[in-house]
Order: sequence, then C-alpha cells, then structure tokens
Amino acid sequence: MNADVAAELKELSDTLGSIEAVMDLDTLRAEIAGLEEESTKPDLWDDQERAQRVTTQLSYKQADLRRVTGLRQRLEDLEVLYELAEAEEDKASADEANTELTSLREAVQSLEVRTLLSGEYDERDALVTVRSEAGGVDAADFAEMLLRMYLRWAERHEYSTEVYDTSYAEEAGIRSATFKISAPYAYGTLSVEQGTHRLVRISPFDNQGRRQTSFAGVEVLPAVEETDRVEIAEKDIRVDVFRSSGPGGQSVNTTDSAVRITHLATGIVVSCQNEKSQLQNKAAALRVLQAKLLAKKKEEERAEMDALKDSGSSWGNQMRSYVLHPYQMVKDHRTEHETSQTTAVFDGDIDPFLEAGIRWRRQRELGED
Repeated sequence: MNADVAAELKELSDTLGSIEAVMDLDTLRAEIAGLEEESTKPDLWDDQERAQRVTTQLSYKQADLRRVTGLRQRLEDLEVLYELAEAEEDKASADEANTELTSLREAVQSLEVRTLLSGEYDERDALVTVRSEAGGVDAADFAEMLLRMYLRWAERHEYSTEVYDTSYAEEAGIRSATFKISAPYAYGTLSVEQGTHRLVRISPFDNQGRRQTSFAGVEVLPAVEETDRVEIAEKDIRVDVFRSSGPGGQSVNTTDSAVRITHLATGIVVSCQNEKSQLQNKAAALRVLQAKLLAKKKEEERAEMDALKDSGSSWGNQMRSYVLHPYQMVKDHRTEHETSQTTAVFDGDIDPFLEAGIRWRRQRELGED
C-alpha cells in the first residue's frame, strides 16, 4: 500500500478512535438498552410527553451508534479495498478506493466536530429567531431567505421543525420568525449562527436597479427542558390574544387564537399564532418565554466574568456576508470560510460554515482557558 495512503488511513483510524472514546460506546450501548426496555413498557404512552421523549432519545442514540460503528466498518473495508487494488493492479478499484477515502475523511471530520460540542446545553433542541434589521423591504426579504435557509438545512438532515410565530412585513418578506429545530445537538450546532448577517445585492425592489445592503439578526437559544424550567406565575405576565394573519393581512384563522405574552418584569415579549387553538398557542409561547428567561438568567450569571474578557468579537457584530453582486460569495468573517456557491447556501447547504464556526469557537475557548 502507498505510504501516504497508509499514513492517512492510520490518521483516520486514530481520529475515529478518539471520537469513539469521547462518545463512550459502552455507555451509549447501555443507555440504548435502557431506553429500549423503557419503550416496551405497556404504560409508556399514558404520559405522552414522557413517551415522546423516550422514543426520540432512543432514535437519536441509535443513530449516533450506527454512525460511528458504520464509519469504523467503512474504514476497515477501505483498507481491504486498497490491498486488493494493489495486489491485482486494478486501476478501477484504486480509483474507487480513492473516492471512498475522500468521502470517509469528510464523514470522520464532520463527526469529530460533534465531539467539540460539550457546552451545558449543546445537546438540546434549538429555538431560532430571525429578525429583519436595517435595510427596509430588502432586509425583510433577506430575513425570509434566512428562515428558508435554516428550514431547508433541517429538511436536508431530516430534522423536525416547528414554526411558532411569523410576523410578515407589509410589502415582502418577514419582520421576524421563531421556530424550533429538534435534533441531536441542534443548539450546540446552530448557536454559531447567532449574530448579524449581511446581504449585498441588486435590490429587486428598487426600480432603478441599485445595489442595496441589508441586515438580518439571528438569535439561537436552547430549548427548555423539565429539569430547568423557569417558573412563570400568571401575575408576572400579560396575555393578549389576537387574530392570526398571513401575508398581505389575509386572515388565516377566523378566531382570536394567536397569543402574545409580555413578561412584566423584563419586558420580554413572545408570540405564537401557528397552532390550532389559543391554548396550544399559549403553551408554545410560554415555552419560548421560558427559554428566553433561562438564557437571560445564564447571561446575568456570566456577566461579571464576561466583563473581564475581551469582547472584541461579540456575537452582535457582523458574522457573515452574502454577496450576490458584483460577484457571488458567502463569507464568514470569524472563520474566513467562504464559498461562491451562494444558491446552494441559501438552499440549506451550510454544514461547512457550521463546522468551521464550531472549530473556531473551540479554539477561542481553549485560548481563554
């Protein structure tokens, strides 16, 4: 076997070994066995929420185990393929092996990024809010483009999504939208998207065809779980109901079922209008409010330490630019990762940006330790 190929296969094996150690496959198998046993209990579905949690966790953990064991098997098969290709001097097999090596390398690197997600809430589902900022109608249109981008990313990975609230702008696009992505490590993965996104293009809303720069903000929060629910008393909130509406103000619900909740002490306002009933909308809005209050609590706890650190690259700064004119380029200003495939990015192909962002954040964390 070629010395360079042998060295790369050994490096991949070592990396995969480190991943297997971090994931602790024996513990993972034990957790799967426990969840499988729990899932067969006859009274499981007496508690719908508990049953959903058990079955979801079981599915996620089984997928994780299949993923890492599958990569190990692919690596072993690849070593055999290289040996056969060399023994038989078969160019077609050698080309097939080289193609598989490239694919396997990318798959191992992608899984390695998962091991960098070790934050307190990284394993959780993500609550994402996209808001239009400076730039008028172009900003509202850009916010809707980002909303579609994230939903398409989730669809590509077969992750479930739930849109809680969409506030449509008058002419085009959205003022804001809040949605949940349910997936293993969704929060840890998407948290690197938080910040200000910038779009440069020829405005489709300018009859003189001028170039326009617009901005949209992305906020990412971890979904609240039972273990850390923030208690919210009815006296601490104001609940307003209103009629749901879609683009152009057209009614999408003939009853006042949409709910807006204001937390009186902090002034935080959340709303939900996409569920079928007022009760469901209120429950969904309360979940978003709990997540925001939990994030605020954690932020306050970190405030004293954060004040001592250099905040030169705060999340609020522009973190990514999407340039559609005079050239095609999407560039992350923190990691320097870039691509000219702008259409693919807006269609949800953002994994390279996510992985680069996670690695960048980890390097910063190590530098601050």
